[in-house]
Amino acid sequence: MEAKYDVVVAGAGAAGMMCAAQAGQRGRRVLVIDHAKAPGEKIRISGGGRCNFTNIHTAPANFLSDNPRFCISALRRYTPRDFIALVDRYGIAHHEKTLGQLFCDGSARQIIDLLLAEMSKGGVELRLQTAITEFARTGTGFALQTTGGPVACDSLVIATGGKSIPKMGATGFGYEVARQFGLRVTETRPALVPLTFDVSLLERTAPLSGVAVDPAQVSVGRTRFSEALLFTHRGLSGPAILQASSYWREGQEIEVALAPGLDVYAELRAARTRRPKAAPATVLSDLLPKRLAQLIAETHAPTGNMADQSDKVLRALAEAVNAWRVKPVGSEGYRTAEVTLGGVDTRDLESRTLAARDVPGLYFIGEVVDVTGWLGGYNFQWAWASGWSAGQSV
Repeated sequence: MEAKYDVVVAGAGAAGMMCAAQAGQRGRRVLVIDHAKAPGEKIRISGGGRCNFTNIHTAPANFLSDNPRFCISALRRYTPRDFIALVDRYGIAHHEKTLGQLFCDGSARQIIDLLLAEMSKGGVELRLQTAITEFARTGTGFALQTTGGPVACDSLVIATGGKSIPKMGATGFGYEVARQFGLRVTETRPALVPLTFDVSLLERTAPLSGVAVDPAQVSVGRTRFSEALLFTHRGLSGPAILQASSYWREGQEIEVALAPGLDVYAELRAARTRRPKAAPATVLSDLLPKRLAQLIAETHAPTGNMADQSDKVLRALAEAVNAWRVKPVGSEGYRTAEVTLGGVDTRDLESRTLAARDVPGLYFIGEVVDVTGWLGGYNFQWAWASGWSAGQSV
């Protein structure tokens, strides 16, 4: 027998569970379907297991999209303050880290349990380890074939996320649904992802694997981020690089300042007078991690002590520290990307409700939409806001 619901939500992640809870509490009969064994798997691993569940500084400027204004409506309708109030109602202790990022004091599991409790209040049914194999529009809604049997619904919400972290089951299913129903999909690519070097550059930077610089400033064009940077055996990672990766494109240089805000040339000239017998690597190690200082000195001042170094050499050292231009060869891809950039084209969606303009009853929320946040809780806030907005409409 075909099971009939008012709303079917495909995807038991942050956006999907938020939407389902809201719709259920409005009296709608709601089913959530997910092919995973457990709900909220990306929530569970987020923030080192403590879930960076929002950012108090959330604003449209913290999101990338072909239409930067699209996210404004949902973000205004459901704010970080609203989600914090929900977290507080459940007695979940939390704290602010740097740059407005809020984390659970305990476990990310607390946020999953909150969402499950909210769904329970609305009588939402959850089917895990269930996949949608076929979907079609009917005269009054949608007909779905699932591995758990046929399902019919008036409204279908796609909250299946993007392609990032495929080992957790991420797929491009949401984009397939969009295309089948005639919606456009913008270019998708890994975002918030480590960048990689070519073999020749890796040979030089291999000794630096594991070295961190905090803060570093990473610039891509006119966009810059000042956060921690980490050298890896593949290239560069750390928050500053992850942020920059969303703006970077193949063939493009990034510029890195390893001692941002410091006049390194002036420091080196002063050290040449004060410490003429010191090795350049020794002087640089006062400003940078020792291994990094040694590599820069070996490259640009391989012989002599400070007294032997000309102004030209000191300028080269300073530039290597605060104007290091490097061209990554690629990224680590969806395997380690935290989110997917791009997605369902916002031109085909209503900004207030996330409904498809030309397909009544069809909605797209969360990461599957062409709205991608910075690192630091912004993508979760988009999930809450877009899920809440759709949940008020379905």
